[in-house]
Amino acid sequence: MTEIAANDSTPDHGHHGHRHGAVDPSIASSDRGLWAVKWSFIVLFAAAAIQLAIVILSNSVSLFADTIHNFGDAGTAIPLAIAFLFSRKKPTTRFTYGYGRVEDFAGILVVLIILASAVVAGYEAIHRLIHPQPVTHLGAVIAASIVGFLGNEGVAIFRIKVGKEIGSAALIADGYHARTDGWTSLAVLGGAVGVWLGYPKADPTIGLLITIAILGIVWQSAKHVLVRALDGVDPKIVDELKHAASHVEGVRITEVRARWLGHRLLAEVTVVVEPQTTVERGHEIAMKVQQALKAHLPFLARAGVHVHPSEIPAEEQHFETLRR
Repeated sequence: MTEIAANDSTPDHGHHGHRHGAVDPSIASSDRGLWAVKWSFIVLFAAAAIQLAIVILSNSVSLFADTIHNFGDAGTAIPLAIAFLFSRKKPTTRFTYGYGRVEDFAGILVVLIILASAVVAGYEAIHRLIHPQPVTHLGAVIAASIVGFLGNEGVAIFRIKVGKEIGSAALIADGYHARTDGWTSLAVLGGAVGVWLGYPKADPTIGLLITIAILGIVWQSAKHVLVRALDGVDPKIVDELKHAASHVEGVRITEVRARWLGHRLLAEVTVVVEPQTTVERGHEIAMKVQQALKAHLPFLARAGVHVHPSEIPAEEQHFETLRR
């Protein structure tokens, strides 16, 4: 069996690892992630601060629910920033794959922050339904809802774009979360119009609906983040790996595995070649497979290629190795 691992950010020992380019792509993507997180925080914090001032002025509970959620959304930048900083650290003898997994934990923490904001918003909405209070300065409330919508939508477009560029599930999930937040911000406008038309409970009712929308975000984001944390991948990625490896002549793909480490994709591919293939030729084939994989999957940080002679069942040999 010949086993080659390349396009890796781990230290290069001897000639078994190969690097391409002067800058480690995982470092470059982490820098871009930090940049996106920083500006997202600034925009959302500014929008939430404007909303908070109008909450104090107007006593609107729907706007309060949206404001507390926007502050929580801005706060998610903190665990994401920490995760991206950790992902820049070099692998060690203890953490041989680096610290990319911190990003998955950050995604879980983001979901918990969103859940906490939903609990606070829901409590305030129910309390105001039971104990109604007058809402004033409706024009300012409407303006604040539009500010919240524009701030969240801008951040959503930004986070999703950068998240897809660097392959960060946590950043993409936070982007879609911000997009939904934009629409919940706009819902505050409906509450203000309802109060203006003579329905005072329209404001806390909208606040309660915003809470339900936030819980929907929690569910969707939690599924996405937990799949990554449990080493789940989109089946299309496995299909793409198989398709890419099949471009190399003289090989047959018998096994493909992949998992995410933060925003870095790791893969292992087992290929079968003719039994008379030399070690040198096997190395050459493995490198061609790696090049094909990297060309088809831009997020691929490491590709381990196992080369087996066709007379040896590759899967059986793996199982026999595990049993020892």
